Amino acid sequence: MAAVYDKYYQTENLFGEPYPELIEFFAGYPRKGNVLDLGCGQGRDAISLARLGYDVTGIDNSLVGIDQMNRIAKTENLNLKGLVEDIYAFDNFKGFDFVLLDSMFHFTKKDKKKEVEFIQRIISGIQSECIVVICIQDSGSKIKVLNEAISQDIPLRRLIDRQFNYTFEDQETGFKSETAYRMIAWEKDSASV
Repeated sequence: MAAVYDKYYQTENLFGEPYPELIEFFAGYPRKGNVLDLGCGQGRDAISLARLGYDVTGIDNSLVGIDQMNRIAKTENLNLKGLVEDIYAFDNFKGFDFVLLDSMFHFTKKDKKKEVEFIQRIISGIQSECIVVICIQDSGSKIKVLNEAISQDIPLRRLIDRQFNYTFEDQETGFKSETAYRMIAWEKDSASV
């Protein structure tokens, strides 16, 4: 899969700017902290969050995307580092105040079990008061599967559940599409640790 995205990421800033709703959430959050952006790609979210004053670690399996992000971080002197790793093998969630997963889950028949187990591993592994922010397409049964995946025995407090539309436009081809999305954020209850 990395090779596919390495090819796509030859176009810098392929997916454009981050969702305004996501930036609004982080910009208005009362405390800054350490963000883990899993599946960060070229860093569209990670770069913007670092510009807001967050310390960000972005992980993706695309060397091309991570190199582009790290170059911007270095040029702008941002508190941002990108690592080339398989996000599904990552398990060091302690020390992060936020975990961001933007467009990472599709819950297709082939990937559903792996993705649900990954969400559950994240929730089990994060520290008390860590916030998990997920942006996901609001189509089919994705939200239902996501809600079922997080409804384990670990108490979580839902902070936001916001619907919005995302418009993608390919500058080279002129292709344009609009997709319904949801941004959902939970905080791990301190009583659960």
